[in-house]
Amino acid sequence: RYRVTQMPRFSVKWVVAVVLIGVVGGAFFFCEYLIYFPTILKCGIDGHSVDSAVRAMVLSDTHLLGAVGGHWFDKLRREWQMERAFQTALWLLRPEIVFILGDIFDEGKWSSQKHWEDDVRRFHRMFRHSTDTELVVLVGNHDIGFHYEMDWFKLQRFEKVFNASSTRIVTKKGVNFLLVNSVALHGDGCPICQSVEKELIKLSRDLNCSLQSGSGVMDGCEGSQLYPPTPPIMLQHYPLYRVSDAGCTGQDAAPPEERHLLFREKYDVLSKEASQRLLQWFKPRLILSGHTHSGCEVLHDNKYPEISVPSFSWRNRNNPSFILATVSPSSYTLSKCFLPEESTVISVYCSAGACLLLLFLAHCLWMKGLLQCLSLCLLGKHKSL
Repeated sequence: RYRVTQMPRFSVKWVVAVVLIGVVGGAFFFCEYLIYFPTILKCGIDGHSVDSAVRAMVLSDTHLLGAVGGHWFDKLRREWQMERAFQTALWLLRPEIVFILGDIFDEGKWSSQKHWEDDVRRFHRMFRHSTDTELVVLVGNHDIGFHYEMDWFKLQRFEKVFNASSTRIVTKKGVNFLLVNSVALHGDGCPICQSVEKELIKLSRDLNCSLQSGSGVMDGCEGSQLYPPTPPIMLQHYPLYRVSDAGCTGQDAAPPEERHLLFREKYDVLSKEASQRLLQWFKPRLILSGHTHSGCEVLHDNKYPEISVPSFSWRNRNNPSFILATVSPSSYTLSKCFLPEESTVISVYCSAGACLLLLFLAHCLWMKGLLQCLSLCLLGKHKSL
């Protein structure tokens, strides 16, 4: 005698369960991991690098939520989005240096020491990087407060965490990156304002003497620190003075209904006087700023271009972005890199939810029809008996 073994049959419930898990898992994997790769890959990667140029990534206004105004789900969702975007960009684009243009934290201006340390720990986890990449952070008004809120304790606490002065020059491959503490440029003689202005005057003298050294002339430059003889790239949190965003265009610009709102000096943008002083002191070949959460391109005095970098967080805009710059001592190229739109991710999840609902209803209707069929069969057998 031979024993006939039957292949195991999967029940309908198992098939439905596998399909449901596939839909849920596929949507989750796409929205939380995969979507970042094709989006960031659109960022104009040229396929080759120039050894003499610096590959820099510039982002702004991450606004890590704090203990007071940050809901736990909001923290989880937006911080995961920034972490995945940042880590994917590092892996794909391989920048040598990353600049974050201020407002790293949302509640640095009033957070307690305990909450501050928790925010810093989360920041270092999200924006972790290899030793091949240098991370440079600028100060913003949410990190130490607006001018009337800032004090030495908050500023030094920020500088201690990032182990650097808030106003300085970072030089890489012959390129000078000037970092400006724009929160302290009110010009009202406050102690921090005086200190920052004094440091800026010194840096201006050093850079001017460096440019003179390149031409062989060194008048009155005794004791100055020499940098590569090239105009700087200026980075700061506040934009230089402009009336509004009326002239700003593009998909990352402010919404049309907000573009004609007038900016307030020393709040939305730097004052006219502070802006002119910076341009006269440094004559930068490019200015990169944040703060407004929207993109904009401005040409000051018909020769000083400024790019406002939008926020990196879904909390501030539906389509965050950053700048990928290739900078040499004599030239630069910029690429605007968009992140996945939050509305796209929500749409994918809604579509997946609709598919699950349809599958569930189809399963219920099929089971109901099967039960009715069985009932009729049993009823027919009962009548024949």
